[in-house]
Amino acid sequence: MSQVLETAPLIRQKRNVSEAEGWWSHQAILSRTLYWGIHAACLLVFWVGVSTGDVLLCLATFFARMFAITGGYHRYFSHKSYKTSRPFQFVLAVLGASATQKGPLWWAGNHRIHHRYSDQPGQDVHSPRDGFWYAHQGWIFDARQDATPLDQIRDFASFPELVWLNRWHIVPPTLLAVLCFAIGGASGLLWGFAVSTVLLWHSTYCINSLAHRLGTRRYDTGDDSRNHWFLGLLTLGEGWHNNHHHFCASARQGFFWWEVDVTYYILRGLAAVGLIWDVREPPAQVVNATIANRLRNAA
Repeated sequence: MSQVLETAPLIRQKRNVSEAEGWWSHQAILSRTLYWGIHAACLLVFWVGVSTGDVLLCLATFFARMFAITGGYHRYFSHKSYKTSRPFQFVLAVLGASATQKGPLWWAGNHRIHHRYSDQPGQDVHSPRDGFWYAHQGWIFDARQDATPLDQIRDFASFPELVWLNRWHIVPPTLLAVLCFAIGGASGLLWGFAVSTVLLWHSTYCINSLAHRLGTRRYDTGDDSRNHWFLGLLTLGEGWHNNHHHFCASARQGFFWWEVDVTYYILRGLAAVGLIWDVREPPAQVVNATIANRLRNAA
């Protein structure tokens, strides 16, 4: 590992704290305690039980926030695959922050690093080549990743409201937890926030880990990205990961009709009512540039 770090000091050394960090960034022990505490809190469902309302609340907060990550943090802030207004941009950022995955600048900045150095050991922020556990979850506890990589996300760091939210990303999930308690009491809090959040975390993490280990490869992307139908369903379309690494600027990750991409369908709905526009599609020559076609042409 020491040799890996020496070959990539720019990316894997601890970053300097910037104006995009808040009080929370200095609370490593508290943040880790809350993180594992939310995991442990899920066990309390055996005491509080579950109702139909609890299950519906859990599903609603899971899928709403999954879309906020996939359609907002990922396809908008990370890849700018469509355009929107400044107010709706902030709405997407707040909903994304409610997923308890830190602020939009931190999330998108790290994701851009991932694409720049995808599966290059010691440089990609979460490659399974550095260890499956590290890619799935361990990287978020790495102090070298604590600070927001502002040099990667200066386009959105120019918006003061996004910088504020990045500093105070703990506010939206806190408000969501209060709302869940107001709706369903203790069981509403546990199912609507704790269980939903843990499921959301690990579903998202699976794209960093499993989507670089399980599935098929249609395109030669120079990394280990793969397509997997189940991950695609679980994460509203993110499981078509090899497609995405082949042409990351596209708002559509399921390139073919049978590749279900719920995030893309929702984005098209938002475009239909005028909330977003200039939704980017993969060009035909990009979609057709498969490994099989390239081999046939070479022959």
